[in-house]
Amino acid sequence: MATVRHRPEALELLEAQSKFTKKELQILYRGFKNECPSGVVNEDTFKEIYSQFFPQGDSTTYAHFLFNAFDTDHNGAVSFEDFIKGLSILLRGTVQEKLNWAFNLYDINKDGYITKEEMLDIMKAIYDMMGKCTYPVLKEDAPRQHVETFFQKMDKNKDGVVTIDEFIESCQKDENIMRSMQLFENVI
Repeated sequence: MATVRHRPEALELLEAQSKFTKKELQILYRGFKNECPSGVVNEDTFKEIYSQFFPQGDSTTYAHFLFNAFDTDHNGAVSFEDFIKGLSILLRGTVQEKLNWAFNLYDINKDGYITKEEMLDIMKAIYDMMGKCTYPVLKEDAPRQHVETFFQKMDKNKDGVVTIDEFIESCQKDENIMRSMQLFENVI
């Protein structure tokens, strides 16, 4: 039985939809096809690839959340187009685009709000991914403390959820977050 292969959109179209040049897209496509010959990545393959970046910890849960953020049409696969659109935002997007993307990552059930439970799930996944070999050694309740700090800062009206507007406003006022938004701008 022949393997079904995904054919990407024309490079010109992707170039118009992203902030990458045609040459950059060709390089990225070669790498993508090398890792994913079928032209799409399922969640298990995504987790496998992602785990190589965090060998000291367990990145499966965080990779699951990340996969869902890249899989914008929720079809269970990340195509080259999905990958490029997400990567374009993360590397070259405006602050507003990056913050919208981050909010979408944290809003696990996609209801337009970040709850303490969602944020705790993300924080636990990040701590698991970083592994137990962090220095200084983290306390067991570190993820929960992180969530409480996050909510004290971001939940402006104290209703127990963070909206996109609260998230963006709080992030834009935080110098550390703004600096981190620019870390990867010249990666490719």
